[in-house]
Amino acid sequence: MKKFLLVSTLLLIASVFKIDARMIDDGDVFIPIAKYMEAGDSDKLSVWFADNLQVEVLGSINNCTRNQAKLIMRNFFTNHTPKSFRIMHKSGRPPMNYAVANLDAGGSQYRVIIFVKTVESRNEILQIKIENQ
Repeated sequence: MKKFLLVSTLLLIASVFKIDARMIDDGDVFIPIAKYMEAGDSDKLSVWFADNLQVEVLGSINNCTRNQAKLIMRNFFTNHTPKSFRIMHKSGRPPMNYAVANLDAGGSQYRVIIFVKTVESRNEILQIKIENQ
């Protein structure tokens, strides 16, 4: 009965308050990020961006705001439509984690490196690097 009340209370709280998708949980932070990379969804991906981050796309390095990074990623996805995104390696420990992935997009293969930092109980992308394989 106590367990039922606890679960009910948590569900009620979650429905009343907006839950930030970047909040820390026991899940893998890279699962939703990979989903948005594979879908080429710069809008949903940008929710994970830190206020200021580094985006390196094919040798062009940009230290930019979340909105600028979103536009850079949208442009990349427009010119290189993703077919698949597979994480090959994950490492690190809080507050800093990273993943190395392979991206098949626009008929080419790319290596993607993503650094995520835990800041004030949220996960934020600090750096995305996309390079030719």
